[in-house]
Amino acid sequence: MAEEAGASATVAPVAAGDGKMTMVVGVDESEHSYYALQWTLLHFFSPGQPQQYRLVVVTAKPTAASAVGLAGPGAADVLPFVEADLKRSSQRVIEKAKELCAQVSDAVFEVVEGDARNVLCEAVERHHAEMLVVGNHGYGAIKRAVLGSVSDYCTHHAHCTVMIVKKPKQKH
Repeated sequence: MAEEAGASATVAPVAAGDGKMTMVVGVDESEHSYYALQWTLLHFFSPGQPQQYRLVVVTAKPTAASAVGLAGPGAADVLPFVEADLKRSSQRVIEKAKELCAQVSDAVFEVVEGDARNVLCEAVERHHAEMLVVGNHGYGAIKRAVLGSVSDYCTHHAHCTVMIVKKPKQKH
C-alpha cells in the first residue's frame, strides 16, 4: 500500500500532463541515500533552472514481522512497538527529504510498506518513471551477496534508466 507521508490515502500515479518526465529517488536513513538525493537535486533541480522532472521520493518501511523475524515466543508482544518505531523512522526520513527538496516545485513523498527492492521497482511502474535514482552503500562483494543489493536488484528489474549515485570516499 502506498501512502503519502502524513496521510493514509493511496497515492495514484499523476499523469505527466505538463510534459515533465518522472524521476523516482529511493531514500532510507543512510547517509548514502541522502547524498544521492542531494546529488540529484544539485544536478537536476537547481534553483532558477527549468525543472524537466516531477520528483517522487520513496522510502520503504519494512513490516514489523520482517524486522523482528522469527524471534520465538513473545515476539507478537513486541510487534506493536516495532511497528510504531518503524513508522517514526520512515516519517523522519520523509521529513528530512522534504527539507532537502524545498526548492522543488513538483515533488511527491511516499512511505510504502515492503522490501525496498520491490517498493522502488513498483514505484517506477506506478508513476511511469523514466529514471530511478538510488544511493550505493559501498558494500563489498560478500556483504552484498549476503544482504542483497537494492541498487543491483533495481538495475536488473526496474523498467527505466537506473542511476546509482556513489558517495565519494572522504580524503584524510
